[in-house]
Amino acid sequence: MAASGKLSAFRLPPLPTVSELIKLYKLTAKKQLSQNFLLDLRLTDKIVRQAGSLKDAHVCEVGPGPGGLTRSILNAGAASLLVVEKDTRFIPGLKLLSEAAPEKMSIVHGDILTYRMDRGFSTDIAKPWEDDPPNLHIIGNLPFSVSTPLIIKWLEDIANRTGPFAYGRTRLTLTFQKEVAERLTASTASRQRSRLSVMAQYLCKVQSCFFIPGRAFVPKPKVDVGVVHFTPLVQPQIQQPFKLVEKVVRNVFQFRRKRCHKGIEMLFPEARRAELTEEMMCEADVDPCLRPTKLTLPQFRALADAYARLCSVEPSLRHYEFREELRLKHHSRRTNTPTDVLADTRPRPLPPRETR
Repeated sequence: MAASGKLSAFRLPPLPTVSELIKLYKLTAKKQLSQNFLLDLRLTDKIVRQAGSLKDAHVCEVGPGPGGLTRSILNAGAASLLVVEKDTRFIPGLKLLSEAAPEKMSIVHGDILTYRMDRGFSTDIAKPWEDDPPNLHIIGNLPFSVSTPLIIKWLEDIANRTGPFAYGRTRLTLTFQKEVAERLTASTASRQRSRLSVMAQYLCKVQSCFFIPGRAFVPKPKVDVGVVHFTPLVQPQIQQPFKLVEKVVRNVFQFRRKRCHKGIEMLFPEARRAELTEEMMCEADVDPCLRPTKLTLPQFRALADAYARLCSVEPSLRHYEFREELRLKHHSRRTNTPTDVLADTRPRPLPPRETR
């Protein structure tokens, strides 16, 4: 099947179709790796177009599998393509593509969750963070099993300007199962609003591109798939460390159907929970009766800033985890050991707040 779209200066020579390669190398999708092949090159071309112009661009493709999306990236005129594939069964077919695109494509056999992408490209393509994004793109038809942990990892890299974002505001065009795509792009008060929505949107401009029906994949997944495009912001909407923001947002959404103060309470040890929750909510000027999905990004920013101030006064709060306190209580009941002997999680009293 011929790829659609505008012709570029470079076109792959005649090759076996993706379907023929699958038969040739006896490839089957592994359920434990949540693999689903996209064979329609019209759809892979459409995914690639969401990244913008790839003419003379540098691209990293995540999980190329049998290489359908890989062909579309090469045909779009990419100057260089680095593919990272964990499954050795796909390497021979990818080498065939590499030979058809001499000096354009390189293959890494590895796990994208641990691969050091900051070493994958020349530093010559890097741009200052405040400038336009570099001519570097990450594109991938992600297996469902790694899509959420991978985007969280990349969001942390964006916050720290590490990994693929050491080159600047590298753009991403990725597929997710439809529910995850809807969460990533959900607006305030949406039913799909979640921890993932806030974490992605405080760091990036997140755009829902289009949805692909499950029947387009082989084997057919039980859900449809969404294509999402990310462009890191010059300035994040919350100016606090990623781990602190993630902790606040995670706690707020752990009781998504309750009022937001319920999740905020879990940031603090039981002995002073009510007092510190009230202080944090007052300082942030956030209505404690709001549901988590109704909180705006400026309100999350205010909550994160208020929590950071409390932690600066009493550093032990930063390391407090509600689930760890529950574990210690459970352990103390079994051993009859006082909880405060196992771990002293009780913070010292806070000094009076300064009058502003």
